[in-house]
Amino acid sequence: MYQIVFNEISAAEMAALPKDLQLDLLAEFSVLPDNLEELDPARFGALERDGKKLYRYRAKDHRLYFERSAEGITVHRVLHKNSLRDFLFRSKLSLGEDEELSKRDDFWKLIEAGAKSRKAK
Repeated sequence: MYQIVFNEISAAEMAALPKDLQLDLLAEFSVLPDNLEELDPARFGALERDGKKLYRYRAKDHRLYFERSAEGITVHRVLHKNSLRDFLFRSKLSLGEDEELSKRDDFWKLIEAGAKSRKAK
């Protein structure tokens, strides 16, 4: 059995959304940790840096950034597409280029902020 775990930042980002949108996003987000290499490229992307692999899932107007973890799936960020688009514009990257995004320190700092915020159990 596996779990989908939201760190403190991604949980807050999700909680800020209307309840019906939260349910819609979670209903669409069907992924198993063992099937991450066989995901639909139209909805999923992968970013890699220093041996760490992060996945992106497109759901409605939002993007969920997650990775495989001991629990199953850990969601690091839940971002509205416009906020990510703004980030990409400010970084002068082409939209939708996971490979280029994976090279940007600013993006990884955004993700690491979520990972560091996870409460210790």
